[in-house]
Amino acid sequence: MSAPAVVANELTKTYGSAETEVRALREASFEVDQGEFVVLLGPSGSGKTTLLNQVGALEPPTSGDLETNGVSLAGLDETARTEYRLESVGFVFQFYNLIPTLTARENVELIAELTGDDSKQRTDQVLGAVGLADRANHFPAQLSGGEQQRVSIARGLVKNPPLLLCDEPTGALDVATGKQILTLLRGTTGGGDRSVFLVTHNSEISKMADRVIRLRDGEIIDDTANPAPASAEDLDW
Repeated sequence: MSAPAVVANELTKTYGSAETEVRALREASFEVDQGEFVVLLGPSGSGKTTLLNQVGALEPPTSGDLETNGVSLAGLDETARTEYRLESVGFVFQFYNLIPTLTARENVELIAELTGDDSKQRTDQVLGAVGLADRANHFPAQLSGGEQQRVSIARGLVKNPPLLLCDEPTGALDVATGKQILTLLRGTTGGGDRSVFLVTHNSEISKMADRVIRLRDGEIIDDTANPAPASAEDLDW
């Protein structure tokens, strides 16, 4: 059997010290299998994004450990953490973070060039996969919000990462477009070789997850498998 995609063991993240100390994440422990679509659910300030940042190695933990595909992140130095982010993680953000002076193709190809050969072929492939083959030469300002988010997803997928981390990816979109993006993200788990973590405060979105991890005040208060995930089209919010 393959190693779990992610294993967290008493993961804690603290900011500040003494009277200003804030425990953004409190001894979080969980295990995620390969190919799972996981929703991190909770209100603002519950620790969702902090946990996502830990999985993405954007910052080291204060204590505890987190393994992805059998590799411990806690012991990595900054160079190794950068290499891990480059090779193993795709990021999708709420506000796209596209470079405005580059076309859709150039935004994606910039990442592709950092992660191996055949960058042009891989760029065209993922732009086609997200339905933007005919919009590839447009600049972000010429694209709708949904199209910009599709570029962001293509950028996250172009290096074929085992983990795709999404922070409120539908938060800036209308409902209809949001459902399209959720359907696209759900499909990226493919044949079970990629796990997706999606942060949201919208409980309706959790209905389409394989797993729902609920957080409050930095603690995991519930971790539940969903035996019958809904399709994005069936959601109502």
